[in-house]
Amino acid sequence: MTMPIPCRMLAVLALLTLHTAASAQTRDVAGGRDYPGIGRFAGSVITGYVMKDFDATRMQAAAFKDGQPTDARRLEGRIFRIAYRTNPGPSILEVSRNFETQLAKAGFETLLACDTDACGAIPFTESIDTLPVPQMWVDGFNYRYFAGRKSEGGRETFASVIVSQNNQDITAQVTVAELGAIANKMVDAAAMAKGLGETGHIALYGIYFDTDKAVLKPESRPTLEQIAKLLASQPQLNVFIVGHTDSQGAYEYNLDLSKRRAEAVAAELVKSFRVAQPRLRTAGVGLLAPVGSNATDAGRALNRRVELVAP
Repeated sequence: MTMPIPCRMLAVLALLTLHTAASAQTRDVAGGRDYPGIGRFAGSVITGYVMKDFDATRMQAAAFKDGQPTDARRLEGRIFRIAYRTNPGPSILEVSRNFETQLAKAGFETLLACDTDACGAIPFTESIDTLPVPQMWVDGFNYRYFAGRKSEGGRETFASVIVSQNNQDITAQVTVAELGAIANKMVDAAAMAKGLGETGHIALYGIYFDTDKAVLKPESRPTLEQIAKLLASQPQLNVFIVGHTDSQGAYEYNLDLSKRRAEAVAAELVKSFRVAQPRLRTAGVGLLAPVGSNATDAGRALNRRVELVAP
């Protein structure tokens, strides 16, 4: 007779499984890379990487007082979240000091540098922005936190580092916020018609997917509405929907991802906006038609797009 496993034991087993999976990782996650000018602690691998052209992050610029934040910042702009794991050997302090030194060399002035109790213990860790387990692991009883700021050419950038420990492995997350207003990526039906008429294609940056996913995000709807409006206003118009990626990741994978993203757009237009399927053809060209340099984050952001193409 099989005995039921207690919930607490299930939780422990789940955590052990997550730790084993994280420890087994020997190379960076797909698409992961260091933030320029900061780098990583020697021997680390990237366990989590998320970059958003426009997002918000939470950062603490001062320690907690009586369990409450005293200088909480909500930062908007281009946000990088990069998590690392370092094998046993170094201490939390050693890893953190290396990051702090590197950030100082990169021009960041210190806003806050503290250890567990001085920061605010567990409540403090609950008020900062970290990637989920197993990408990042924070022990609320044992960590060090750093936050810094630099201003260059009229542009503000903030960076934070949280360093903790999972068993003997050291975990760290670098979060960088390049402050800036959201770019207007909305292209209306009239602009789409103009682009198709003048150049035969138009890039759409208002269609959103999570990294490595081909599922449309809800914030894509305004752009989809404009595509449907365009097609409704020109009943004889048929279009190709073409997916594009940057150069990060394997060539064949990017070709497939770009095709699946184009297919997702077409499927949503048919399903939610009643566009006739024969009016839409799809293709994915991966990284083969860049409009920016894949050597920079700004260029890669331009290359990740969906285009409408006139036959």
